[in-house]
Amino acid sequence: MEKKKIIVLGSAGNLGMYFIDYLLENLDMEKYEIIATGTKAEYPYEFYKGTYIQLDITNKEDFEKLPTNDVHALIDFAGVLPAYLAKDDPYKYIDVNVTGTMNVLEYCRKVKVDRIIYTQTWADLNGYLKDKKPLKPEWLRKPIYKGDHAVYAATKCAAVDLIECYHQMYGIKNFIFRLPNIYEYSPDMFYYVDGEKKYVSYRYIIQRAIEGKDIEMWGNPDLGKDIIYVKDLCQMIFKSLFVNRDTGIYNAGTGVKTTMKEQIEGIIKVFSPKDKPSKIIPCPEKKDCDDFVMDITNAKEELGYEPKYDYISYLEDYKKEMKLNRFVRK
Repeated sequence: MEKKKIIVLGSAGNLGMYFIDYLLENLDMEKYEIIATGTKAEYPYEFYKGTYIQLDITNKEDFEKLPTNDVHALIDFAGVLPAYLAKDDPYKYIDVNVTGTMNVLEYCRKVKVDRIIYTQTWADLNGYLKDKKPLKPEWLRKPIYKGDHAVYAATKCAAVDLIECYHQMYGIKNFIFRLPNIYEYSPDMFYYVDGEKKYVSYRYIIQRAIEGKDIEMWGNPDLGKDIIYVKDLCQMIFKSLFVNRDTGIYNAGTGVKTTMKEQIEGIIKVFSPKDKPSKIIPCPEKKDCDDFVMDITNAKEELGYEPKYDYISYLEDYKKEMKLNRFVRK
């Protein structure tokens, strides 16, 4: 019997590489085959030796390279993020998130893919942050229509709507995961904010801790966020591959808020030299962090998801990944 295919678009991105690794560890390879895709000519990491197809989702002809039968699921991580654009270009979001998603859906329709899994931005709920309540997956969208994420968020919402159209018109099962910042180790320590290159903040704090240097604690130390480790997100997505449901929208999270004070104290505990731990310098006059927690009730009930990593165990595993440094490009 021919193996069922699981196609991963954007398989070499930060999330994609961890998910491919998760599939290799957890997928029944007697029944399923991984088809990794991306815009690179070859898969850029040594840990994966399986099938890889060069594919640009904005080019509909590229989908002719993909399998035409026994495709169980397509996971769409392909995208362009504001954090990785040195210069804002709204047309890129249209090309990838709207045109690209349309190409993906047409492929899924033609070859009768059982389900599509898509990662949405949590920016579609940013208008609720001021209410200081757990963000619920079923809430109506409330994006903020300004800033460097505005057009990006609008096009991601358009993609989710297109996916729902194809669910209702053609019966393609769909599972949408709403992502805040996903914490993960990768060699890249920088991102862009309004076109300005900056350190990823938690990477900067970790580096300060490793060096035993003082760490500023900005704003209200009791504000905090739901911190989800990439391996827990992989667990959530993996469960949606096989759940006996037709559709679902899920918040990626742990359901627990970790305060800024707890975040910095945890980083010092895990990363600082024992004989020279970093000192915390309160800076209450500086900018507060986003303050939120994700409601993950339906992910627990419908997918059987239970977070494996609390804040400290995430940091400890992150430290192991730093030492292994598996995700260095060829």
